[in-house]
Amino acid sequence: MIENSSFVNLHVHTEFSLLDGAITIKRMMQKANNLGMGSVAITDHGNMFGAVQLFEQAKEQGIRPVLGCEVYVAPGKRQDRSPSNDGQPNAYHLVLLVMNEAGYRNLSRLVTLGYLEGFYYRPRIDMDLLREFNEGLIALSACLQGSVPYCIGSGRIDEAKLKAREFASIFDKDRFYLEVQANKLQEQIALNRVLREFSTELSIPLVATNDCHYLDRGDSVGHDALLCVQTGKTVDDPKRLKFSSDEFFFKSRREMEEAFGEDDFSDALDNTVDVALRCEYEMEFGNYKPPVYHNPDVGTLNLDGFLIKNSRKGLEKRLAQREEIEGELSPDLIKEYNDRLEFELSVITKMGFSGYFLIVADFIGYALRKDIPVGPGRGSAAGSLVAYCLEITNLDPIKYDLLFERFLNPERVSMPDIDVDFCINGRDDVIKYVTDVYGEDKVCQIITFGTMKAKGVIRDVGRVLNIPYGEVDKIAKLVPDGPKVTLEKALEEEPELKKIENGSESERQLLKIARSLENQARHASTHASGVVISDDRPLMEHLPLYQAPGTKDLMTQFTMEQGKRSGL
Repeated sequence: MIENSSFVNLHVHTEFSLLDGAITIKRMMQKANNLGMGSVAITDHGNMFGAVQLFEQAKEQGIRPVLGCEVYVAPGKRQDRSPSNDGQPNAYHLVLLVMNEAGYRNLSRLVTLGYLEGFYYRPRIDMDLLREFNEGLIALSACLQGSVPYCIGSGRIDEAKLKAREFASIFDKDRFYLEVQANKLQEQIALNRVLREFSTELSIPLVATNDCHYLDRGDSVGHDALLCVQTGKTVDDPKRLKFSSDEFFFKSRREMEEAFGEDDFSDALDNTVDVALRCEYEMEFGNYKPPVYHNPDVGTLNLDGFLIKNSRKGLEKRLAQREEIEGELSPDLIKEYNDRLEFELSVITKMGFSGYFLIVADFIGYALRKDIPVGPGRGSAAGSLVAYCLEITNLDPIKYDLLFERFLNPERVSMPDIDVDFCINGRDDVIKYVTDVYGEDKVCQIITFGTMKAKGVIRDVGRVLNIPYGEVDKIAKLVPDGPKVTLEKALEEEPELKKIENGSESERQLLKIARSLENQARHASTHASGVVISDDRPLMEHLPLYQAPGTKDLMTQFTMEQGKRSGL
């Protein structure tokens, strides 16, 4: 229980701080549990990619999740993309933590607008957005790159106080904390002491964090390699991006106290538990949020009535087509069709999926009217007579003895899943139609993540360790092919690879680091076919959106399966 905790890590970068964080959420939860830490936060750089996984894994471990983000704040207006002419950063860090539903929606908006309106090297918000969308959020002043710490480090003490007062005012005096960190850096130690003076003078409480980028101290070597993958450098490059200590790991209270040394920050450590207790947001799963079906032909009928009307009309057309080919159908066969249709309709309407069928039928109907080739149907949806009658599929489930229950089972409430294939030459036209009908703010594509798979991670790590390509390639080729092959499994099955694990120092280090980074997220990309449609609220109120740098490709920050879990 969080009430029994003495410290909570509130500033944590997971693998979703892409190529910067080396913490997997599952392992983090296990360690938090082992430490008796009843709560934990994630605060990835500029995104909320890990949100769904956070709540799922926290539930499994019985830990209270705190969702957050380390956002980037533009020094002026977010739309200003002019390079700084005085050597100042083009963005400052600020940690935001979600307290409640309003906070979740606001953080989702802020993160989305950072990509859509403020992107300049990074997704940036500004003070205007913070003033408008701060309800339900707690703010921490962040690391040395936060605006208050940066001003202090630059000797601009009065400016730092003004900035601290401004944040405190925006966050209602009691939702802003000055953040001291226990990383043993000399500049951080000096900063911590100034922040203690600020706290007393300005009546702003302190909170202690460790800006965690890896789970255990020993993981700092793997994290160092990860930074090299990000920057395209090698570990022997003296000018590369490098953390100057191995202290940025997921610490216990005792380790935090030891790192603070002679400086007493027990109040700041205690405050982490108070902050976590204020963050009560719980992500909701399984509550279906269907899009609002738009069609003037619905008239006075509700969606159930319109679905029933169109399905019955469609059955007449399908039966006529079969009679045209096979001759007159027997009364028993016609009764079988009608009974099956009414059964399916009763299940679909009872489960609340009428709108879903009508929407899919609508955009398939558009494609057919525009002569865009559409597949005949595949997967379990081919077992639905309603889908056949609405021309969603083109396979007769009665004729081919296909089961509706494989598609939609009234005993197991789950969202229907209709796989639809469009010709590549018309697919974008169909997506544009859906966007025009439901609104640009309610339709977008879906994110997916490339991960560091067994062969690829060997090649990545081999390059940053500056091992000759031929040697690395030879090792990578020892890993068996297959999407589910892991290095652990490969080492069990391939004796030559096992020899390398016990070989030279460089070979041992290569495999050790590769294993520590395997399967972590490497980059974000667009799902090949997924599109999500919101209900009557803009998508960014349900989940944050992401825009790939240099493109106009807008996508959800949750994967397809995570979007389904959240009801979209």
